Amino acid sequence: MEFASGNHCATELPDYYELLQISPSAAPDTIHRIYRFLAARFHPDNPDTGDLDKFHQVKTAYDVLSNPERRAAYDGVRGGEMKASTPLSSTIDFMDDIEGEMNRRLALLAVLYTRRRTSPHAPEVSLTEVETYLGFPRDYLDFTTWYLSKKGYITRADNADFTLTVAGVDYVESQRANLPILNRLLTSGHLRASAFNGERRVKQRDRRMNLPDERVDKTERRVNKRDRRRSQTDARNVRYGAHEVQ
Repeated sequence: MEFASGNHCATELPDYYELLQISPSAAPDTIHRIYRFLAARFHPDNPDTGDLDKFHQVKTAYDVLSNPERRAAYDGVRGGEMKASTPLSSTIDFMDDIEGEMNRRLALLAVLYTRRRTSPHAPEVSLTEVETYLGFPRDYLDFTTWYLSKKGYITRADNADFTLTVAGVDYVESQRANLPILNRLLTSGHLRASAFNGERRVKQRDRRMNLPDERVDKTERRVNKRDRRRSQTDARNVRYGAHEVQ
């Protein structure tokens, strides 16, 4: 089945949802809004970010996903071949001018809070991870991250990783009962994956620094303690004649 220039089998099928950075369950109006944003960004007439090849890719993706029949056919071929996670944007409106901005702030705080609480030794969340969790282009996060940084709720490292501050923790915990959407985000199973990513980051860092796995190190210490206790017991038994000295 032809969706772009040329025929593609299932394994070569381009992921139009990933290209537009939207959920596979995105509504038509969301697809349209994201397309207009990306098209303006990559249009050849844009002197700063124009990219003709990228513009054509975005246009092709939009032509398929904006047409109900073509989208259904595409989904039929794509289904089962490209497993995609469901971002928060599939159930929460992040694109409205005012409400969407408020939701973006709460979602970012929820992501960072979950990581901070579940992975205290690796509380950083990369910009790529944030995009994945929330499900929309990072360009929409500029105002969000600026505001939260100025409020002192988050910090951003030189490598662009975000971290929740003490003030951010206090805000999340004090406002959770007053903001239903924040409470919903914090109880979302989707964010629990951030704990796994944080743990994986610690292990990757330790491997790069040639440090032993903390759990392995603890196990070895327990074994060494047992061995020392046995040695002490044997020494006492020898002293009091419980063992025959050769």
